[in-house]
Amino acid sequence: MKEKIAVIAITKNGIGIAGVIKKNIVNAQIYVPQKFYNDDSTIIWYEETTPQKISDLFHSYDALICIFSLGAVIRLISKLLKDKKTDPAILVIDDKATFVISTLSGHLGGANALSRYIAAFLNSTPVITTAADVNKTISVDLIGNELGWSIDNYENVTKVSAHMVNEESIAIFQDVGERRWWNIDNLPSNVVMINDVEKLKDNLYKGGIVITDKIIKDSTILSKSVIYRPKTLVIGVGIHWDTTKEDILNGIKAIFDKNGLSFASIKSLSSIKKKIPVKGLEEFSKEFHLPLYLFEKKELAQISVPNPSDTVKKFEGIASVSEASALLHSQGTLLIPKQKFPPNLTIAVCRVNSQ
Repeated sequence: MKEKIAVIAITKNGIGIAGVIKKNIVNAQIYVPQKFYNDDSTIIWYEETTPQKISDLFHSYDALICIFSLGAVIRLISKLLKDKKTDPAILVIDDKATFVISTLSGHLGGANALSRYIAAFLNSTPVITTAADVNKTISVDLIGNELGWSIDNYENVTKVSAHMVNEESIAIFQDVGERRWWNIDNLPSNVVMINDVEKLKDNLYKGGIVITDKIIKDSTILSKSVIYRPKTLVIGVGIHWDTTKEDILNGIKAIFDKNGLSFASIKSLSSIKKKIPVKGLEEFSKEFHLPLYLFEKKELAQISVPNPSDTVKKFEGIASVSEASALLHSQGTLLIPKQKFPPNLTIAVCRVNSQ
């Protein structure tokens, strides 16, 4: 469910429908023109023109539910549109709540799912027109969306989506990440799983979907595929109090460049809990929106590592920080043993065991 939802009603019937939505989606905020004012404190009564209010809400909400005509909504939002990655979900509901129309950002914005949900409690008919939904096939731009996966080359989404809905041959290669993004035992008839990414170069396949944390360099594969990045890598960091975020970034980039790994597949960071937080590590975590997990010495001391260090034991009282914290947090396998970056940084990489 979207976090910030605005409901705009401009008729008396619309206000009643908005109230039902509010009862079922408590975080929804209702907006109504001032001329309909009553003492309902759950409604924001606006004095601006509706076109101005829609413009304001378009840029500040994740979803807009407009209870008035589809044509009017199209005219109001047409000059505000940017792209499907940033535009909010737009839903249109008629004045009798007969239809709930997914109008904009059906997939990435979540308008389709929200339309179905609202239609269910309004006893309305949801109107969904995106081809993948109508044909009940894979939505190329939504794979792993609820799992936090990202797309490397969004420019290929439209092309591969067209192949998908036109039932042309699609190959999927996946070597890491959660497998529950689709029932792979019940794939569409035009889709096959392959166990070697090189097979995508075969002319047999019109398009491809690649799910990996490895860098793909082959131009043929890149030109015909959408590259997905699941969150599979945990970075264990051994640091000193003066380690900077630039030190950490340069260290990770060096390791990833050498080993052909994607920065976009980093799931989180791990390290030791110090008496005084390390500013550089906290800044790096915030800048790249990567969760940071810090462990007590006694927790890390229980982890068996392949490369214990006498130096780390001397200063920290335990044999490992980078490898131990990455193994503990990921509950996976050590992909890259600790790498030292003088004078005071070590980095290890673990891959989570995905189901």
